[in-house]
Amino acid sequence: MSELTVQYLVLERRDPARNMARFYVLTIEPTLFGDTALVRAWGRLGGRGRRRLDLFDGQVQAVEALESWLRRKTRRGYVQRRFSRAEPACNAPRAGRSGQNAN
Repeated sequence: MSELTVQYLVLERRDPARNMARFYVLTIEPTLFGDTALVRAWGRLGGRGRRRLDLFDGQVQAVEALESWLRRKTRRGYVQRRFSRAEPACNAPRAGRSGQNAN
């Protein structure tokens, strides 16, 4: 069985003059049925956000789609969030119900 590694990109767009603080997360994950999913999550920083899964037959198609979304978001002013060594990556924004326990 292969080792599962989930890598993701966290993008942010901030403009205090327009009261804008948004996030966009892109990740490629395997599905239970052997497909590959491009998972996109987005919303306002600190908010609930939304999430969408796009299924692909293979890793190559999913990576191409991720690169396409990355170019699109970069043109819109999103920049990649840099994590410091002291800050764990689990502090990344999440799409889902806020205030709900994971247990």
